[in-house]
Amino acid sequence: MFTMIWSGFGSSKSFFFLYTIVFTFFLKIRPSLQCPTAHGVGTDTSCLTFSFDHNLLGSRGGDDTLKLWDIRNFRKPVNVATDLSSFYTMTDCMFSPDNKMLITGISVRKDEGYGKLLFYDKDTFDKVSEIQVTNSSVVRCLWHPKLNQIVVGCANGQVKMYYHPDKSHKGAKLCLVKKKRKVKELEFVANQHVITPHTLRMYRNDSSIGTAYKKGLKDRMDPVKSRKPEAPLTEGTGGRVIEGGRTLSSYVSKMIAVNKFDDSNPREAILKHAKEAAENPYWIAPAYAKSQPTPIFQEVSDEEESDEPTTSKKQKLGT
Repeated sequence: MFTMIWSGFGSSKSFFFLYTIVFTFFLKIRPSLQCPTAHGVGTDTSCLTFSFDHNLLGSRGGDDTLKLWDIRNFRKPVNVATDLSSFYTMTDCMFSPDNKMLITGISVRKDEGYGKLLFYDKDTFDKVSEIQVTNSSVVRCLWHPKLNQIVVGCANGQVKMYYHPDKSHKGAKLCLVKKKRKVKELEFVANQHVITPHTLRMYRNDSSIGTAYKKGLKDRMDPVKSRKPEAPLTEGTGGRVIEGGRTLSSYVSKMIAVNKFDDSNPREAILKHAKEAAENPYWIAPAYAKSQPTPIFQEVSDEEESDEPTTSKKQKLGT
């Protein structure tokens, strides 16, 4: 057996039928219960919902009413809530998961109030609570039985979800991993400065605006307080040289790399400075000018001066 509901829309009467489908050899569908005057004439029934015990039926109509029906006595509604404006043909109503309340939303015109979600007690049909959602109509609503959270859809395109921090499970709570940080309120006492330009000198405060300005100029001239960058070198001091780099080691390495002097022949390197040393004796000769004896060199004989070779050389040449 399968029970379904059919409600009439857009006709001169607002009605709905309850069908009981019995699957036999021949399929026959006949209405079991019907209510031709469920809501006002010329209005639409926007939503029908069963309670979880399947004995009660809630209906939301375009005549601004919310009605509760007992299927066992379907002639007239058990309870009726009025003055619930509805401008849309899909305004929802729904039973709570514990089957104790019936919820629905109300519609408002633009800039004329706030759309609300209303909660009615199933037994007494008294308004238990209400939630002010937004400045637009509340059209769709869903109370999830497992998550225990309410999803509300508004006419302005907003979707809002309401949950209980302890009774709800997962859902929106998965997005709330971190709690909202509490803003630390800083307490301080502001020392207001009173400017008294005509005060006697002995009573003047040193932290005046003029004094602070002059102190700032003085600190600006101090390289330490103003953090002045180091100026380029004009002469080498403290193990630092101008050419080649910042340190002595970088200068020496650069000079070694640049100097392409060939020192493979030391004798030639020394004799290269012989002529300059003889003409301008600066390093050695002046140092030993007083203590150095007169140099005596060996006299050259006439035979050594002659260009003719000796007899032994002649014999060798002759042979």
